Amino acid sequence: MEWGKVVPSIMAFLTAFLLPFVLSRRKKGGPKKLIKFRQHLLGIGIKFVELDKDSEQAKLGTKFSKGQKSEGAFTLEGRNIDLIIITSVSSQYGVNHFIEYLVKSNLNLIEDYVRKTKMVKKRSSFFGREVVNISWKGDKHLAQRLNLDYEIKYKLLQANKEKFKGGILIIPEPKHGYTRIKTNYNLPSPMIFDAIDSIARYIKSGWIETVASLPNM
Repeated sequence: MEWGKVVPSIMAFLTAFLLPFVLSRRKKGGPKKLIKFRQHLLGIGIKFVELDKDSEQAKLGTKFSKGQKSEGAFTLEGRNIDLIIITSVSSQYGVNHFIEYLVKSNLNLIEDYVRKTKMVKKRSSFFGREVVNISWKGDKHLAQRLNLDYEIKYKLLQANKEKFKGGILIIPEPKHGYTRIKTNYNLPSPMIFDAIDSIARYIKSGWIETVASLPNM
């Protein structure tokens, strides 16, 4: 058997059948995730306005990522978080959903200095599941502020006991005037939502305070 001829045929066959299946899951899963999230926000008392998923705000950032799509978006009232976008990312392996909390931030003055910052979990042992500590690595100014905030750390540790999956990635996007706080699709408890909103507060104030300490450009 000539595998060089058979393998491409198998791949073409699988693509022809799997791709429609993936796209079908995306169409069905996205709206369900959006409905669940909308109901959850109402349940935990968060005031919001839902946006059209085809609006410019709802599509912020999705045009820069291959295979990413906005499933819907919400603007918030009285919070440091300005906008929440539910996104889906399709690949040959399936569809993953994410929640992106967007914060308006004035980073254009220090664009070369800001870095992505991520939450790092420390577990009880190499094979242990219990998260015993949380720290931040990335942008030294933001990471330092977050590492010193024990209230945020406590809330995130409690959230992990509640099976908060994945991590938190903070992505500054100075050219677009906002910073993105990205998590896996987890319906946030009031505690985790408050923790993310506190992170948003640091984003709005912390980096701006840093400008004075930076060298002249």
